[in-house]
Amino acid sequence: MYATSDFKNGLKILMDELPYEIVYFQHVKPGKGGAFVRTKLRNLKNNSIVEKTFRSGEKVGRPDMEDVDMEFLYSDEDYHFMNTSTYEQIQVSESMVGDAKNYLVENTQVRVLLWNGGVLAIELPVSVVLDVTECEPGVRGDTVSGATKAAVVQTGASFQVPLFVNVGDRIRVDTRSGNYIERA
Repeated sequence: MYATSDFKNGLKILMDELPYEIVYFQHVKPGKGGAFVRTKLRNLKNNSIVEKTFRSGEKVGRPDMEDVDMEFLYSDEDYHFMNTSTYEQIQVSESMVGDAKNYLVENTQVRVLLWNGGVLAIELPVSVVLDVTECEPGVRGDTVSGATKAAVVQTGASFQVPLFVNVGDRIRVDTRSGNYIERA
C-alpha cells in the first residue's frame, strides 16, 4: 500500500480495482482543518484523466504491474512480441498498439507494461531508423530555408523530411513527436 506521503509524479497506484498513474499532485495544508493531497490521475486502461482529493495519511493500493523488455517480431492481424529474457511470445491487438505501429519494424526493442497478464502500454525507444520507400524528388528553387517534402517509410507512415532525402535512404525519426531527426 502507498500512503499519500509516498505520492510523486509518475507513481502507479491501484484505485477502485483499476490502475492509475499520478500525473500531478499537490500537498495542501489549509489554515483550518486537516491537510490533504490534490491529485490528477490518468487511468492506464483508457487514458482518461480524473481529479481526486485524498486526506493526508490515506492509503491506496499498489498495482501488480511489470515492465518487461520485449522485441517486436512481426504483425498479421495482431502484433507479436517476444520477451527477451524468457523467450515467451504475446499477441497484442492493433487497437492496443495504437500509433506505435508507425514505428514498429522487426527486431525493435520496446518496453511493455503488463497488468494482470494483459498489456497496458507499449513504450517505444526515443528514436527509430526507418527505410524510405516513397518520396517525390526534391526540387531546388523557391525555398529560402528549411524546405521539406513528404516521405513514406516501410511501415506505411508518412513523415516530413528535407529535400535531400531520397527513396532507399534510412532516416532516424523521433517516436515522441514524429519528427525527422537525421539521415542514418
